[in-house]
Amino acid sequence: MRDIVDDLLRVWHSGRTGGLATVVRTVGSGPLDVGSAILVDANGVAYGSVLGGAVESAVREAALAAARTGRRAMHRFGVPAAEAGNDAGGMIDVFAEPFSRRDFPEFPTVASEIANNHRVTIFTVVWNPDGDLIGQHLVTDKRHATELVALPESDVFVCSFAPPPRLIIFGANAIAAALTTQARLLGYRVTICDSRDDLDSVDAFAGAEVVVDWPHRYLNTLAAAGEIDASTAVVVLSDDPKFEIPLLTVALRLPALAYLGATGTLAAHHRRMEDLRAGGFGDATMARLHSPAGFDVGARTATEHAVAIAAELLAARSGRSVPAVRPDVIRAEQVFGARASIAL
Repeated sequence: MRDIVDDLLRVWHSGRTGGLATVVRTVGSGPLDVGSAILVDANGVAYGSVLGGAVESAVREAALAAARTGRRAMHRFGVPAAEAGNDAGGMIDVFAEPFSRRDFPEFPTVASEIANNHRVTIFTVVWNPDGDLIGQHLVTDKRHATELVALPESDVFVCSFAPPPRLIIFGANAIAAALTTQARLLGYRVTICDSRDDLDSVDAFAGAEVVVDWPHRYLNTLAAAGEIDASTAVVVLSDDPKFEIPLLTVALRLPALAYLGATGTLAAHHRRMEDLRAGGFGDATMARLHSPAGFDVGARTATEHAVAIAAELLAARSGRSVPAVRPDVIRAEQVFGARASIAL
């Protein structure tokens, strides 16, 4: 539902009634996420998506019927194998309800909490023997999985919106600008930190929060405020030792981050690793550092480097096995030693 929050808010403010159909349960239906939703406004225009094809058409019709009749109901749709993305196909349960100021008076609060990167959870009664209770909503800030919960006399769909994962980029340059665009497409909240107080143009980093501070000091401040967690990603784009070594020293002393990467040449990589070893870090700790950051895809331009980093970031987020140090770097160190491999 997160992708149609602005559309929902627009329908809410229009004073008219739309229809909202939400996938509340899936069985063998491939990559479809529970919580995926389609909104149909009072003019019949649809927003959002589920699977496409015939199933999406059926879900859209359920939303449209809810808008026109005011009825709240559960629907079950079979999902053909071709649309499910697997051989067996499956089925989905969809809850369709009218959507308006009258039907969901609390929705602006939900939209505001999401926009401000706060946690918000919506409990919706999707079945109850008392029909008047179906469609009732409760909004809280409690952590909960997004799922359909079966209670003795009710079925309740819980839709939870966690704050988006955070990416902190240290170094305001062309790669940072391109990586901001890539990361926001992946759903990250982006912050760029640079020590220069004369940044050429903040406009180059549209959609990102820009902070002027010394990198290690800013990361320490965030950590002390409890704003760094296991979903936080950090990318260091300056390989100047006076900036990156104090910063990486702070980062490597934090509990494990979702991703920690530092860009630079192989020469910069080996100097970086030697400096960190001299600072007392062992191989096990430094294995958390992706250096040089980004998949080796032959990137040359700032945009290409940003794509390479974003790909590695996504792989790390999805739990794919991603070596922190590139295999060619590891082989060079094993065969020639760290200093000799600088010349490769």
